[in-house]
Amino acid sequence: MGFVRMGEGVGTPPQALFEAMDAYIGERAAGGVFLDGGGLYGTEDAVNFVAREGAVSRVDGPYAEAKEVVGGWAILQYDTVEEAVADQQQFAELHAKHWPEVTVIATLRQISEGPDAPGA
Repeated sequence: MGFVRMGEGVGTPPQALFEAMDAYIGERAAGGVFLDGGGLYGTEDAVNFVAREGAVSRVDGPYAEAKEVVGGWAILQYDTVEEAVADQQQFAELHAKHWPEVTVIATLRQISEGPDAPGA
């Protein structure tokens, strides 16, 4: 699973990034790698439920303390971890090229399919 994190309130990505992402996602979808994904709005209408010490509280956005937020996600399937890492780097490079004024962190994580650790 890929996540994109960025600063809160950085604005809308430029059209060139949208176009590059459409091509990138289209290629991966055609190859069976991209399974699902999407972008997320800011935290202005977000709702968090915090479970702490046996009690649940609700915290509505926006969150003044938020420095970074998840801006998008994708579920991808690769044959090897090396392929996944290389492709996530290409994804990050699209952002560096088409939206250089914004710091974007592209994170790649494996989806758990049970209690065992990856590769177990």
